[in-house]
Amino acid sequence: MTITKIRKGTFQHVESELYAYHETRKEIIRLENDLLHGSKGDDENVGGGRGNLPGDPTSRTAILLSSHKKLEQLQNIVDAIESVVDRLTEDRKKLIRLRYWEKPQRLTWDGVAAELHVSRRTALNWRDEIVRAIAEKIGWR
Repeated sequence: MTITKIRKGTFQHVESELYAYHETRKEIIRLENDLLHGSKGDDENVGGGRGNLPGDPTSRTAILLSSHKKLEQLQNIVDAIESVVDRLTEDRKKLIRLRYWEKPQRLTWDGVAAELHVSRRTALNWRDEIVRAIAEKIGWR
């Protein structure tokens, strides 16, 4: 992985996205279900002509899903995390699971390092590389 400098706030944001990864995936599913099966909402076009969405329900669904900004943003974050994590070695994947995804969070960085049989500094270096790679994949700096 290349070493790129990112802002402290970006680093913290990526870390918070790692902690929230599973909740973000659930939110994506909820949003998709709301769009696919949710209520139609209030029609502001009372007495007006036809809407600009296609009459074909499949096309309408595809347009709604692809144009939903929050859904798109959440999906980009999840895709970036999964893309980076999928390419990690087993030790680094275990670091992610132990530090960010295990609930309740019970290990400090010293504990994570001990579980991985590496020094605390090595574990933190791995974390730094992973966070930077995710930020770069998302396009954050």
